[in-house]
Amino acid sequence: MRELLTKRGRALDDILAARDHLQSMPECSGRVGIAGFCMGGGFAFIMSPKGFGASAPFYGTPLPRRLSETLDGACPIVASFGKRDPLGVGAPNRLREVTAAKHIITDIKAYPGAGHSFANKIPGQPLLRITGFGYNRAAADDAWSRVFAFFGEHLGAEKTA
Repeated sequence: MRELLTKRGRALDDILAARDHLQSMPECSGRVGIAGFCMGGGFAFIMSPKGFGASAPFYGTPLPRRLSETLDGACPIVASFGKRDPLGVGAPNRLREVTAAKHIITDIKAYPGAGHSFANKIPGQPLLRITGFGYNRAAADDAWSRVFAFFGEHLGAEKTA
């Protein structure tokens, strides 16, 4: 968590090393995406200006400090939030404001009826849903569909004439 807040440290170094490794593979188009859930969604936000082709934060809340500065030079972002997420109140709208001001290509969606961790199947689902957490199949299926389409558009091989 300290590395996420300070935006430096081994976790970020490891993410960049993984990106570099993937980019070196012959089957890579040269563009790599990053996806993360919860705290990993925060990493997906802060790494979006670090040489990635697209970023997919799932309920990356709370949003990074100094969001506008964090997203300077960011790649396209496909972000998914649950409207019932007690950790993400206002996050989708704040992200929309900042990315629009910076002209960052986005697909930002908040799912009604879904909360935090809506794309994760974890134990204790009935109790978690009451608290604004838990798996929501419809939201998860739609979010994954959006991410795969967005990544296909922004990470595919260059189009030739």
